[in-house]
Amino acid sequence: MTENPMLVTRRRLLSSATAIALTPCIGTAPASADQGGLLTRAIPNTGEPIPAVGMGTWITFNVGASEALRRQRLEVLRTFFELGGGMIDSSPMYGSSQDVIGWCLKRLQNKQDLFSATKVWTPYGASAESQMMEAAALWAIDGFDLMQIHNLVDWETHLDVLLGAKKDGRIRYIGVTTSHGSRHREMERIIRDQPIDFVQFTYNILDREAEARLLPLARERALGVIINRPFRGGGLFPIVRDKALPDWAAEFDCRNWAQFFLKFILSHPAVTCAIPATSKVAHMRENMGASRGRLPGPQTRRRMQQYIEDQ
Repeated sequence: MTENPMLVTRRRLLSSATAIALTPCIGTAPASADQGGLLTRAIPNTGEPIPAVGMGTWITFNVGASEALRRQRLEVLRTFFELGGGMIDSSPMYGSSQDVIGWCLKRLQNKQDLFSATKVWTPYGASAESQMMEAAALWAIDGFDLMQIHNLVDWETHLDVLLGAKKDGRIRYIGVTTSHGSRHREMERIIRDQPIDFVQFTYNILDREAEARLLPLARERALGVIINRPFRGGGLFPIVRDKALPDWAAEFDCRNWAQFFLKFILSHPAVTCAIPATSKVAHMRENMGASRGRLPGPQTRRRMQQYIEDQ
């Protein structure tokens, strides 16, 4: 959202009806593809489609004032948008990441499909307003598509502020986040009782605690689900180092291990968007490739997780 926080881009508007019409019934992944074959997911409570692979910025965009490093991230972001990316997720906790995002956005022309997502996080509720204003200035945008409460810190106070900002049209969606499998019970209570639109938590092929309660509950309550740490902070790749993909990965159009891990996540019917982070253009191309082609079905998903557990 680069101009008005309540505007939806022409591409989103034209594809919304298609996304709703193509959303399958319960039991299959609520996915659709645009004319270029890009996998999108509908935000449950509005039907607005967003690309299923987004971009996280923890660590990777925290590069300070170095112009050389910023220009490298500029090319990563350029590639992200060229390949159909939308959601960029950040936080004031991520050092210089928000400043670097804004620096890059000012230099890009192909950013019309940006879905901007950031967070408030301090334990001082009154600072949520100042954090949102500072974030908008850093990103060089007027408002955010999604504002989240980072790690549920002081969420009761922050939620009141965010609800006011949503009513005023300064943000479009509200969410809460956690990671590393922590605070799931508290998030369950929030999902059941509070007027939020999104939840964000950790889920990957080895960390599957969210399958038991959070993912089904989020789907039941019609919430968008953002998945962080899809590669377990990079920890999944050493498990398969020097190993070739199994032949059967071709059955769901998988070309590399990044796509293997991401397609496992995206094939869960409750997941709206996964947000892998990277500082390399080549890795961004691999990640975005998970947005194309077929997804594994339930039997193949079980085969995938067993294959990784056996390594």
